[in-house]
Amino acid sequence: MRRKMNAISMILSGAILASSVSGCGQSSETVATSEQTYSEESTYSETTSNNSSAAENRNYDAQTNTAVDKGYEATGNKKEIAEAEVASYDTTEAAEYEEDGYYEGESNDAYMPQMLGDEGCDVPFYEDPYSGKALENNTESYEKDEENGYNITLSKPLSTFAADVDTASYSNVRRMIEDGYTLSEINPDAVRPEEFINYFSYNLNKPEGRDKFGITTEIASCPWNEDHQLMFVGMKTQDIDFSEAPESNLVFLIDVSGSMDEDNKLPLLQKTFKALVDELPDRGVISIVTYSGEEKVVLSGVSMKKKAKIISAIDSLEANGCTNGEAGIQKAYEIAKKNYIKGGINRVILATDGDLNVGISSPDDLEKFITNKKDDGIFLSIMGFGDGNYKDDNLERLADCGNGNYSYIDSLFEGKKVLVDEMGQTLVTVAKDVKLQVEFNPQKVNSYRLIGYENRIMNDADFNDDTKDGGEIGAGHSVVALYEIVPEDSKSAIKLKYQDNKEADNDNSDQEYASEYATVSVRYKEPGADKSQLFSVVVDGRNFSDQGSENIRFAGMVAEFAMILGNSEYKGTASLEDIMDMYKTVKNRDEYKDEFNQLVRMVAKR
Repeated sequence: MRRKMNAISMILSGAILASSVSGCGQSSETVATSEQTYSEESTYSETTSNNSSAAENRNYDAQTNTAVDKGYEATGNKKEIAEAEVASYDTTEAAEYEEDGYYEGESNDAYMPQMLGDEGCDVPFYEDPYSGKALENNTESYEKDEENGYNITLSKPLSTFAADVDTASYSNVRRMIEDGYTLSEINPDAVRPEEFINYFSYNLNKPEGRDKFGITTEIASCPWNEDHQLMFVGMKTQDIDFSEAPESNLVFLIDVSGSMDEDNKLPLLQKTFKALVDELPDRGVISIVTYSGEEKVVLSGVSMKKKAKIISAIDSLEANGCTNGEAGIQKAYEIAKKNYIKGGINRVILATDGDLNVGISSPDDLEKFITNKKDDGIFLSIMGFGDGNYKDDNLERLADCGNGNYSYIDSLFEGKKVLVDEMGQTLVTVAKDVKLQVEFNPQKVNSYRLIGYENRIMNDADFNDDTKDGGEIGAGHSVVALYEIVPEDSKSAIKLKYQDNKEADNDNSDQEYASEYATVSVRYKEPGADKSQLFSVVVDGRNFSDQGSENIRFAGMVAEFAMILGNSEYKGTASLEDIMDMYKTVKNRDEYKDEFNQLVRMVAKR
């Protein structure tokens, strides 16, 4: 809806065939060196304005079909802009298009014929999603573990997983919906429920005193199974003013291979990184490493005060050649280590469509490589771009093993959300190796299942093992987990003949905990520490409310939507209509929640 509004203009302009790129190993980007002359007065007039407004004042190219190219700003209201654009259409023409199979307020530009890929790695054409041939030749790749099932509390009382705050799955699936995909065309493996849930903000308890986290717990009825309940667990770290954050050593690792030569890839990437540079305080250094057929160091350790030089270097990048991701990653870590700031923010930000076809290419080899590099104290952020040949499986595994987070950027609006609005969350790690372990009480909970986090499940014994990795959490970030639980008195509870000990009901020690549903324990390390710290909270009957707060109601809606899109075997009575009806009860709305509701409506309409 945000990116695909102008149906009439796109139909008149017709489909444009993008020529395939070639020249493996012959990257054509302009390399910025210290010998080049940059005019801060003429090239970068925005330096006369303050950083917070420079990004909005820059005259970005308006020819692409991304959200920001239609005028969206990081502080703007997408809903109002979208409604204004829809209102500007000729209603007669819009009705005619709807009769022809187009949806009101959307366009038919979901498909522009193109040849994707690099030299020697051609990707076939893929068709218009509305034609019924949409995904026949789509080479996007996803990897998803088997969905979590129920565990009987008596035999497995512990649930252990690494905290994770990636959001790429939600924004990527949002792109599919906005591009016209129907429910059956969305790859279920692209849907990771925990990333849907964690995309949104919730009203969570803040840390008190010197605590690292604030914890919010709640239990309510389950909307898709009346015999079950939902348990909400939320953690939030302290917010930070990024201007007061430690100095930064940031390395932009940018894929400039031929497959990046599309409007929603390298051009969008350049705008996103320029928006970040605009907002960064003038403390620390930035380096730029590119890779295609070979890696190149465009900038190394340039002061963040020299914004004109950095932005000119970003503008100079061009896409061409193969994708030698191995060489680029090696060089980026080398540069990051060379410019390492002790006690500072040392991070590589990899931006790519994930298509690694030269050098290291298998997920297992990539995982080993990145795992060996993170011990240097350099964290990794992944930003994915594009469609058609997008390799989500590569990028998601890279982020998981590299002490980093993973985002998908489908518009400059999303890029600003990740790198500007949530700068502290994305760049400043305040806790590493964060693990959660929930112990359920069999007197209250017959069985349970964790919704999502399939690739972050840990062995219970690993919770106390400081050599085992957990997740990383940034400043002001939150982590939310949902459990679907079967109460002990539910008619769907599983009764065990031999494990149930009825005499335990008379034991005083058991009666002491009779009202407790669970105990939530968290382990974490300070960013520079090797030894973890532990704290725990109890979830009891006081946390139960039949309807629940807006926190758990909205998280439940998002989980329900993810289960429908992912064709979960546990979705029960979940339906798009129920989600839309439930959303009417939400009072604490924002533009992201409103957009979620619109996505549900779009899928339901198709």
